[in-house]
Amino acid sequence: MEARLNMFENEVTGKFFKRLVAASRPIEESTLPKETQELVKIRASQINGCGFCLDMHTKDAAAAGETAVRLAMVAAWREAVVFTEAERAALALAEEGTRLADAHEGVSDETWAAVRKNFDDEQIGALVCLVAEINAWNRLNVIVRNPAGEYQPGMFG
Repeated sequence: MEARLNMFENEVTGKFFKRLVAASRPIEESTLPKETQELVKIRASQINGCGFCLDMHTKDAAAAGETAVRLAMVAAWREAVVFTEAERAALALAEEGTRLADAHEGVSDETWAAVRKNFDDEQIGALVCLVAEINAWNRLNVIVRNPAGEYQPGMFG
């Protein structure tokens, strides 16, 4: 399988990627736990059907020490007992923030209250930006059908 467009070699998408990567730095530098960041990226990528991002973020999470059980349970996080209350709040926000078109109110008050209970303002800001960022990456990769399976942890720096 080959991508419809090589976004790394395309002048416009190449420039856009660099800016999107730079925009992600404040999230990465925040106090939002890295484990939570990867879980959010994985869940949004599952919803959006982005194999490229699933490949990347499951491998990065595993390389950072995430367990196979937790990685396998992300899609069924509501029924899984392996996630903390804070992680569950972040996963709920990821789902509702990804499925904006499915609910007229977007993110529910219940989910927002759970996020508020478990994260401070800096972490909430990072979480909101993270949901927006991974959805952007998902859309880019799904549109051009970037193939999945060859990612090696850390290969993009």
